[in-house]
Amino acid sequence: MIGILSFLGFTALVGVIAYLATRSTNEKSSDGYFLGGRSLTAGVIAGSLLLTNLSTEQIVGLNGQAYSEGILVMAWETLAAIAMVVTAIFLLPRYLKSGLTTVPQFLQDRYDTSTKTITSILFLTGYVVVLLPIILYSGSLAISTMFDVSGMLGVSEKTALILCIWGIGIIGSIYAVFGGLKAVAVSDTINAIGLLLGGILIPVFGLIAIGDGSLFSGIDVLLEENPEKFNSIGGSEASVPFSTIFTGMMLVQLFYWGTNQQIIQRALGAKNLKEGQKGLLLGSFIKILGPLIVVLPGIIAYHMFQGNLEVPDQAYPSLVNKVLPDYLIGFFAAVLFGAILSSFNSVLNSSVTLFGIDIYKEHINKEADEKTVVKYGKAFGIVLAFAAMFIAPLIANAGSLFAYLQEVNGIYSIPILTIIIVGYLTKRVPALAAKIGIIGGSALYILSQFILKPFVFGEDNYPHFLHVMAILFILNTIIMLIIGKIKPRPEAYEQTYTKQVDIEPYKHVKQVGILICVIVIGIYIYFAN
Repeated sequence: MIGILSFLGFTALVGVIAYLATRSTNEKSSDGYFLGGRSLTAGVIAGSLLLTNLSTEQIVGLNGQAYSEGILVMAWETLAAIAMVVTAIFLLPRYLKSGLTTVPQFLQDRYDTSTKTITSILFLTGYVVVLLPIILYSGSLAISTMFDVSGMLGVSEKTALILCIWGIGIIGSIYAVFGGLKAVAVSDTINAIGLLLGGILIPVFGLIAIGDGSLFSGIDVLLEENPEKFNSIGGSEASVPFSTIFTGMMLVQLFYWGTNQQIIQRALGAKNLKEGQKGLLLGSFIKILGPLIVVLPGIIAYHMFQGNLEVPDQAYPSLVNKVLPDYLIGFFAAVLFGAILSSFNSVLNSSVTLFGIDIYKEHINKEADEKTVVKYGKAFGIVLAFAAMFIAPLIANAGSLFAYLQEVNGIYSIPILTIIIVGYLTKRVPALAAKIGIIGGSALYILSQFILKPFVFGEDNYPHFLHVMAILFILNTIIMLIIGKIKPRPEAYEQTYTKQVDIEPYKHVKQVGILICVIVIGIYIYFAN
């Protein structure tokens, strides 16, 4: 009962603070609702980025992979820091120079309106079919397991899971649809502090339990008895072979942190470039510590349960139940609940933004004022949320949550990244090339991973999906450049400064970025066996 009360109390407190924060923002304007009035500071951006990423598809899914494979899966966390540095130095200045609200808006300026619309539709399809349902499913799995909802309510595990999915979905929808970006960002910042504290407590209590009351003894026992789990170099059979770090892995990271509307919208809401860059750099330092929360607990669970869990994705919630004192379970569940809401809110808020600005305003009602755009964007968000709640229970048979998420995301991630990178690095590649790149890239990836791999060549005789992403990225780029050579756009593209945001950079951005990259490389070298 104490755990449930603390869970409800902390969740309600965050909600009230987030609600009060929105009162200072003009939510009737699109900038006020979609970008928090362009008033986000470095700390808020970093906290929001952390929570947006650290949801249960990360915490539950990645710890599940660490339970099975060990520290090599930290690539998904530590390499994100390098991608955030690239975003801070290369992409964010260009985004803010154009005063963008959404990433597809750049594609309209660089190519044409139909390219922007195709990209927005791809983002929205990926969000509703893949990302939102996975967030709801993984979050519900964690909450249901930690509180034993099925036993408490006397229902089956499937029913308990569905109840949690709808509960999280409805609460998350209220936060995101009716609060706007500032409500999401403020609640993220509060939950970020709790998640860092609570997330670090899990491995600490786990190591103390392994070491019979001594933290350092627990570390020694874990290292001595499970040396195979502490090798950062993945073999050819691993979920992240070492070679993929130099191919598709960095492309996925660059897409996620540099072009994914769900993530980059936080930085687009920065009060100026300096705050945006500092927020990304601060977030990248935190990502380096990420394996303490999303990898180490999985290894501890493997040792503690002797590798006998039936479902690896249950490693994290099972460890929480095993090592946390009863009075802390409610608090940590509330923090985890906040992380779940954060990712759900972020994707939903980004979807509302994409629909309202890139589809409704552009194609449905060009004369709509900002209040109307926000109104219909919210209505779309509600429909999207309900669709995700219906799809989420179907994820149960998808296998490893994290692996499934990363592979399916390739349908839209690499084609979108390709046309954005080519768009910034060239001046005469035309809109036709972008359309062929994004539609053809998506079609080729679907053909590769969901037809050729399972039905023609077989799982064991096919390249890793990260290698496939890299191959298609290069192929798409070459095709676009050839089209640009044969049929270039009449006038060279020149980006204009809208003066909506001060774009003076943070003076130490390059030095700090280099330091972050050196730390990441050092971590890999230290754990290489």
